[in-house]
Amino acid sequence: MSGDNSSRSSSGEALAEPRIETTPSPSRSSSGEALAEPHIETTPSPSRSSSGEALAEPRIETLLDDAHRAFRDVLDATPDGAWFAPGRLNLVGEHTDYNGGFVLPLALERGAVACVRRRDDDLVRVHSTDLGSTVQVRLGEVGPDAGLDWAAYVAGVGWAAAHRGLPVPGIDLAVSSNVPAGAGLSSSAALSCVTARAWADLAGWDLPDVEIAALGRGAENHVAGAPTGVMDQLASVCGRKGHALEIDTRSVEITWLPFDPASAGLTLLMIDSRTPHALVDGAYAERRESCRRAAAALGVAELRDVPVDGLEQRLAELPDLLRRRARHVVTDSDRVEQAAALLTCGADPRELGPLLDASHASMRDDFEITVPTVDTIQRAAVAAGAYGARMTGGGFGGCVIALVDAAAVDRVTAAVTDAAARAGHPTPVAFVAEPGDGARRLR
Repeated sequence: MSGDNSSRSSSGEALAEPRIETTPSPSRSSSGEALAEPHIETTPSPSRSSSGEALAEPRIETLLDDAHRAFRDVLDATPDGAWFAPGRLNLVGEHTDYNGGFVLPLALERGAVACVRRRDDDLVRVHSTDLGSTVQVRLGEVGPDAGLDWAAYVAGVGWAAAHRGLPVPGIDLAVSSNVPAGAGLSSSAALSCVTARAWADLAGWDLPDVEIAALGRGAENHVAGAPTGVMDQLASVCGRKGHALEIDTRSVEITWLPFDPASAGLTLLMIDSRTPHALVDGAYAERRESCRRAAAALGVAELRDVPVDGLEQRLAELPDLLRRRARHVVTDSDRVEQAAALLTCGADPRELGPLLDASHASMRDDFEITVPTVDTIQRAAVAAGAYGARMTGGGFGGCVIALVDAAAVDRVTAAVTDAAARAGHPTPVAFVAEPGDGARRLR
């Protein structure tokens, strides 16, 4: 897909400016009449208190209650159903997906719950309980640079569906999430994919899961302007409980691999550095462009086509920056294949540890997407006994994952908290990652 950001309809005509309603502006009923002022809590966010201390994350049932209440109170309607889509965690293989390589994500138990109803017109009304924000826009007004902010990940799904020739009715949607935003766990994919799954069900689109994921990616790439590859949405839609997904991002072939750390006495610990990142910034785009230039200089369609054997000799012809960018992509894709081979043969998951460490070093030194907060956490986790640790996600902040003995969770958590405090960084928040199922209807 192209990265065209012009605000145009499919016919090339300029799109009208969408109307955005953000609290405290009054919401509207489907007839256009003003509703009573809704009660919307904008602070604290679900994962933080006002002082920044970690709070217990709401369960799916709580998210469902929150979304349903908002649908009733803010949108003044009754939903046709409720859907869930998870965030994702990537075990290894970072920035390889838009280079045609391999990735190894898993769907989380955390995600976004949306209550949704189909409309008989072309209006899209969406409300986020986490942001306390309501956005209303006509489908014909949705497009690149439409100025929809967070709602681009929702309304953009309708835009992507229309560009595939699908009939697109309007919808009302209220969403609540427990995926920390900016933590590198694809809160945006959870939002776009729960929307895609719900819209497809209500509109009667008979699409395979990979096409549902493609609608979510279309919303993110073209309307939200986030240049993600295919991994985030595929993991959110196609995840399976107790499994990681090895994804060949060129063929979009998925292999589900058993991954159950608890059965080996292990815990996959996620440590939120509380340094948010944003995939729409220039740094991410620069890495993507560097990869494109490196592939062109090497005479290949994508960096996926560069073999890991004899890599240093092959890369010697490149300028230093492009050499390091390409080396990360090729070696991290290879680390995915090594990890997949370990899981396939039933090896002790502890053997994944060195691959995690090597991936982090590559992201730090060659791709240059780590920051001091995550580097501090990674070093502290390994020093405290983690078998391996790495930053996960697009970079420039976010989460570190650490593979630790279940009995060592408290020790590792205390060690990274102490290290962050001594370095003057924000207090990290740790929680357990468990592989979960992908996007689905709840009721």
